[in-house]
Amino acid sequence: MRLVIEMMGGDHGVKATIPAVINFHKDYPDVELFAVGKIEVLQELEGIATLIDARDEVAVDATPLEVLRARESSLLKAINAVLDEKADAIVSAGGTGPFLSAATLKLKLVEGVERAAILAPFPTKIKGKQVAILDIGASNENTAKHLYQFALMGQFYAKAALNVENPRTYLLSNGTEDSKGIPVVVEANKLIREKNVPNFLGNIEAREVMSGDADVVVADGYTGNILLKSIEGTAKTLSGGIKKAFKRNLFSKIGYIFARKGFNEMTETFDYKNTGGAILIGVNNVVVKAHGNSDPRGFYSALVVAYKMAKADIVNEVRKGMQDVEA
Repeated sequence: MRLVIEMMGGDHGVKATIPAVINFHKDYPDVELFAVGKIEVLQELEGIATLIDARDEVAVDATPLEVLRARESSLLKAINAVLDEKADAIVSAGGTGPFLSAATLKLKLVEGVERAAILAPFPTKIKGKQVAILDIGASNENTAKHLYQFALMGQFYAKAALNVENPRTYLLSNGTEDSKGIPVVVEANKLIREKNVPNFLGNIEAREVMSGDADVVVADGYTGNILLKSIEGTAKTLSGGIKKAFKRNLFSKIGYIFARKGFNEMTETFDYKNTGGAILIGVNNVVVKAHGNSDPRGFYSALVVAYKMAKADIVNEVRKGMQDVEA
């Protein structure tokens, strides 16, 4: 397996990526690594990864055209390295827009796919069970056909990566009735039913997304991104509030001693750093976007996501699945 890593992106840059790559290499020595960035700051990785020098960085709000013109940027050189080295996957913590748009333009969409989607597995209240949510921000606007294809790709992912034989699939909406939702959701609901997508169970409200009932939840990119940020914000607020409550007085601190195991388990379950990154599904390589504020543990998790997606052969699963649908 070959994995390309864009080292310079993200809020913490090489302070996060270098330790993560070193730890990843220890745990997965069979993976051939390519590290892209300023070669003088990557010397710690000598002997661990092939170093590819890149002198520039792209702004987080760079347009696709600006990225493609930045020939010496670590982002573009990393994407080109995927093609040159025939790599299986690429990981970056850089700006979402520049990274994903450039990856789509250079690596191309899987044949039959009209729009790629960002997919991430979320924890649910059932221990060990995850729900795949897509799109969570690749696009601000989508068509009903996009959502139909997201449902298909979400199912391919759930089967290959989550080992769910018949993924229970829903559309995110503001009501469970088929008539509820913005026009594109109502139209998508109708189209998915017409196409007889297996195990499509209609609409689901946001409050039930993490109940454990769903294996795949489909949303347009704008709505999905708001859901993502809401879940992350709520988890952070609740975690902080609970910690504060336990510190109020001696009795609450004693209570924490007895509740600590359960509380730590809950915190661990909902810590986004354990997921590490989301994949851009629908393109011809495994493309993993790590959180922009990833620390070494978070970026390491993103590398593991890339490894697992390549192992699951998710790109070929999508490719075969789309061919079967078209046939």
